[in-house]
Amino acid sequence: MQLSENITSSLQNIFSHKFRSFLTLLGIIIGVFAVVTMFSAVYGVKIILKNNMEGLGFNNSVMVYPSDGNNSRQQRRNRRFRFRYINRGAKPLTMDDFNLLSSEVESKYTYGMVEGWHRYYVNESENWLQLRATNNDFFKTQTFKLKSGRLFNKFERNNGTRVCIVGFNFANKYYPGTDPIGEKITVAGSRFEIIGVLGMDELNSSGMNFNSWQRQQDLRAVYIPLSTGARYYRKNNAIDYVYVQAFDEEGYLPMKTHITQTLLAAHNMAHDFSFNDVGAMIVTVTKEITEKMKKWNITLFAIASISLIVGGIGLFSTLLISINERMAEIGIRKSIGATGQDIFLLFLIESITLALIGAFIGIFTSSLIVKILGSFMKADLPVPMQGVLLGIGFSVLIGIISGLYPSIKASRIDPIKAIYYSE
Repeated sequence: MQLSENITSSLQNIFSHKFRSFLTLLGIIIGVFAVVTMFSAVYGVKIILKNNMEGLGFNNSVMVYPSDGNNSRQQRRNRRFRFRYINRGAKPLTMDDFNLLSSEVESKYTYGMVEGWHRYYVNESENWLQLRATNNDFFKTQTFKLKSGRLFNKFERNNGTRVCIVGFNFANKYYPGTDPIGEKITVAGSRFEIIGVLGMDELNSSGMNFNSWQRQQDLRAVYIPLSTGARYYRKNNAIDYVYVQAFDEEGYLPMKTHITQTLLAAHNMAHDFSFNDVGAMIVTVTKEITEKMKKWNITLFAIASISLIVGGIGLFSTLLISINERMAEIGIRKSIGATGQDIFLLFLIESITLALIGAFIGIFTSSLIVKILGSFMKADLPVPMQGVLLGIGFSVLIGIISGLYPSIKASRIDPIKAIYYSE
């Protein structure tokens, strides 16, 4: 008996008892649905975390600060806090250091930063405003997009031009309902022309909280070219720190080594700089999250397996009942030459076919639910192939185990007794 004939016969028997087949499949459908949905949820959370970590600009990155070479416990403790920690008694980093790192160190993004709070007067009202001097890579690492206008051009970056880019929240507060491009603002005694407005925080638009307080602060700030900030707000073209991001995790440590060698050579071997290993911290956090996700996978898979086992028991019972209903068919098949192996394969293939139909219905239902949830969450939740293959594989295994005994029992039935039983 050919495989195609067995499959055709199995499908005919399945669809001739639609309601019973559906009840038999229900446990398998729920089990596969749970497995695929569980994998999709866990995998989706991992992807969202990874993408948003990248969106925060923390992955595979290092912050370079001025230092006096004193590795006291207090200094090391201070460096764990906000990136703004600067040793004021140390020899500062300068624009020359920034330009050197930008040209010599191969990196994905490099930006410098000069930042401080200044008075900002609007209609004789005093406000405090954060003024930041940086370059265009800052906006790329933080995934801030422009709402209108443009970023700094090459001339503005190199010549200390008095232009600025304002955050979305700043524009909404001081220029509600209008586009401030071309307007002039006076901050810290200098007059700047607005050339760009940042858009709203898309990273947290789905309702998730990824450093949202700091990002809202970022969107309240005013940004000027790094050369402008170093020239007018620091002595000797100094800058507060330099951020450098590697292309990937493998390139992070070589990049950090290259930064060290480059700065030591430029500073006459004086170790007057230090690092904030943001990338190393993120790698540790990511590993911890991955380990926790693995534990969730095991727990959720164990729960989902119960439904599949229940479905397997239902399939086993249905096949046993089916033997009695198909005694005449078994007898006729054997009387015209079918062997016990043919009957065994007929029932086993029917069991596997039932399990696979349940698996595909469960996968389709799970994919649909995941897509609907993704649209509500405004996030792209994938349906990982691992979950699909695991659901199919487990269903086939359940089909084989559940159909093994009924198939053996059917294959050993005497054809004469089967025909007599039918009468």
